[in-house]
Amino acid sequence: MTDLSPYFTRSDGAYVFARWGRPIVPVVFGVDDATLSVFKGAIEAVVVLACHKMDEVDTELGANLMVFFCRDWAELTEVPHLDRLVPDLAPLVARLQQADANQYRIFRFDDHGGIKAAFVFLRLDAHLDQVPADTLALSQAVQVIVLWSDLAFTDTPPLALVDGKAVLRPEVADVIRAAYDRVMPIAARDPAHALRLAARVQRPM
Repeated sequence: MTDLSPYFTRSDGAYVFARWGRPIVPVVFGVDDATLSVFKGAIEAVVVLACHKMDEVDTELGANLMVFFCRDWAELTEVPHLDRLVPDLAPLVARLQQADANQYRIFRFDDHGGIKAAFVFLRLDAHLDQVPADTLALSQAVQVIVLWSDLAFTDTPPLALVDGKAVLRPEVADVIRAAYDRVMPIAARDPAHALRLAARVQRPM
């Protein structure tokens, strides 16, 4: 049986899994309409893969998956009310600048441990500028559909190139489908959860 625990075992050794506990309502800032359409299409494709749902509005937050594009991290401090959604925004921006990072994700969780909101920040540096919009969109959609380990894709990215087109690796798709099976918990901190996932990946669902 395949060991799936590395997907959700963090660098501090803790096993932490969570999936969305509500329909996903995405909004994308800082891009043109064409790129917006690509991102929403990628999110919808991954949501369909997971047999989860999207919606037009989140009754608590309005939108619960927010993607922000910028050229400089300092631009985030100028986004109206973002500091209300992301506590300690200024120190976060300083850390991202110091690390010369080009992407960052923050998750918020409900009382059951499920994901209730996610914030994706992308700085279009020289590297990300070269990534096709559909590849970037699919990669980000995959990385917010569940709470992966910070080490999950260190060695092998979630996407592969097939005939020059980026596609989701089959083994990652299998994990996503298994994670959203109705009999599986919305959140887990016991590594035995990985065994249950693996059992579902091994047989048709």
